[in-house]
Amino acid sequence: LFQGDLGPFNPGLPVEVPVWLAINLKQRQKCRLIPPEWMDVGKLEEIRDQERKEDTFTPMPSPHYMELTKLLLNYASDNIPKADEIRTLVKDTWDTRVAKLRLSADSFVRQQEAHAKLDNLTLMEINTTGTFLTQALDHMYKLRTNLQPAQSSQSQDF
Repeated sequence: LFQGDLGPFNPGLPVEVPVWLAINLKQRQKCRLIPPEWMDVGKLEEIRDQERKEDTFTPMPSPHYMELTKLLLNYASDNIPKADEIRTLVKDTWDTRVAKLRLSADSFVRQQEAHAKLDNLTLMEINTTGTFLTQALDHMYKLRTNLQPAQSSQSQDF
């Protein structure tokens, strides 16, 4: 729950408000949204290219870049210049990062590592591979302790 005062708002003057309020006002046609500074085609092309070039994860312009992009483009694309290009650039960056994450997880499992360092990942990115990684670690544990997988309930005679 939000508690506190907001406003007064002066017409025509930009003011910083929480995203939920900005979207609510936009839906009621009471404001025009100004996108974050990083939500610019040139800046996003640099971010995408840097991400493709580096082996490690590069810092993102916001820890919630994907969520913010989705919200702002869904509710205020008319206020965001080159919205379609921005959507594509953010998706390309996301796809690159998720592919890197899957490769990292695959390498982690194959090398039977005990821990991993994942710098510059957002929570949403981590959550995309959480289930896979948890299941992989569970299977590794079962293999290490010579337990049969839980799915095979039939026994074999040797």
